[in-house]
Amino acid sequence: MNTRLAGVLWDMDGTLLDSEKLWDIAVRDLAVELGSEMTDEIRRSLIGASGPNALRIVFTGLGLDPDPEAMRAAGGFLERRVTELMAEPIPWRPGAKDALAMVRAAGLPSALVTNTKRSLAEFGLDTLGREYFDASVCGDEVPHGKPDPAVYLRAAELLGLDPKTCVAVEDSPTGAASAEAAGCAVLVVPCEIAVPEAPTRSQRDSLVALSVTDLHDVLRTRYPLDQA
Repeated sequence: MNTRLAGVLWDMDGTLLDSEKLWDIAVRDLAVELGSEMTDEIRRSLIGASGPNALRIVFTGLGLDPDPEAMRAAGGFLERRVTELMAEPIPWRPGAKDALAMVRAAGLPSALVTNTKRSLAEFGLDTLGREYFDASVCGDEVPHGKPDPAVYLRAAELLGLDPKTCVAVEDSPTGAASAEAAGCAVLVVPCEIAVPEAPTRSQRDSLVALSVTDLHDVLRTRYPLDQA
């Protein structure tokens, strides 16, 4: 099989937008609301997690009873706080805007693939620009969020593409695992935490000066025997 690059699937928080810092404020405020204090260890474990998983991590990490009603209330608090923080334009990650424009100019289909729920992801799309994406999939629109592959499989389906022909751009171990499980080639651009290196993954320090050739190289790293 000759696998050629057909599309690009973009994570949002920490990859295109520097929004993890906003989430950091929100989850630390949540810990205070719950009568505790967020540790750096718990905070790091939340990066890339889906909403339900994140709440479970918070309650377990803080030694709280994961009572369903208490978790629902915590989820509501977190959503309100993040909404407040995202109401203003969200800072971009270095090179991200140019990278989106480069992929669009190259005629490659793109999708936004995020664990963030739809109501909050819309704020991110306001900053990013919907014209850069042919589809978007959020964590609350699939049975299970990242690291489950469902979000990436759905995004490729919406684009009409085989996941093996797509490059996913991610910043977290959770997101990278999700994309790999879906069959995508993965370009890792770490943000808040390090992502383990692997022979099948490509890594770079930022999206600055990213090119189509670079994306082809990412696919070749994952599927070297499939290249012509």
